[in-house]
Amino acid sequence: MLSNALQNGFNEQIQKEFYSSYLYLAMAAHFEAANLPGFASWMKKQSDEERGHAMKLWDYVYDRGGKVELSAIEQPPVAFGKPLEVFEQVLAHEQKVTQSINALYGLAAKNADVAAEIFLQWFVTEQVEEEKSVTDVIAQLKMSGDNGFAALFVDKHIMGQR
Repeated sequence: MLSNALQNGFNEQIQKEFYSSYLYLAMAAHFEAANLPGFASWMKKQSDEERGHAMKLWDYVYDRGGKVELSAIEQPPVAFGKPLEVFEQVLAHEQKVTQSINALYGLAAKNADVAAEIFLQWFVTEQVEEEKSVTDVIAQLKMSGDNGFAALFVDKHIMGQR
């Protein structure tokens, strides 16, 4: 059985994962409008992945006899800037998600809920991968500098990733 504190923590994380999905979908729309289909595709895949994370948490709450209580999802921004700026925003967002996952893991440890700790280990590892994939894109965009053709190359290269 999931403690009330952990149930609340899981519900908060579910909301954050759904917001992440919504945020990345807004970023995909930004890139679609800018005619950058590779970046748009990357963001759509990221959005799908974040929704999957929310559902994985959802299932766990019910597997442990808890109840999911959905809260409002804040509207994401509609303007984001140049590709490098957008991916830097993604990295900052993923770092916040990492902090949130780590706090939830800490709550599980504080509540001596070993099952929750083991379950959350997957998310801890996933966040390392999330931050690395974004950092890789940022490095490529920084290499391209202000060269539009190089940015288009990165856009085409990223199309099949994620």
